[in-house]
Amino acid sequence: MANFDLSKIKPIPGFNSLKWKQEVQARIYEETKDMTSAEVCEYFRQAAEQGAQRRAELERRIAAGDPTLPAFIVQ
Repeated sequence: MANFDLSKIKPIPGFNSLKWKQEVQARIYEETKDMTSAEVCEYFRQAAEQGAQRRAELERRIAAGDPTLPAFIVQ
């Protein structure tokens, strides 16, 4: 993955990270509240696998110089 200069990262206007975090937590809770422990483990295993696939695709696009990527990703 690309190295990021954290000093260049600027807040996204109108994006409330705390609200986003709470919404994601509520969604995960609703999706998992009736699952067994084994089902919850599988839920998170699948989510981790999907995240790894998305990361690999992003890294491929960065390496290929994809011009459609936002500037903050390729800096």
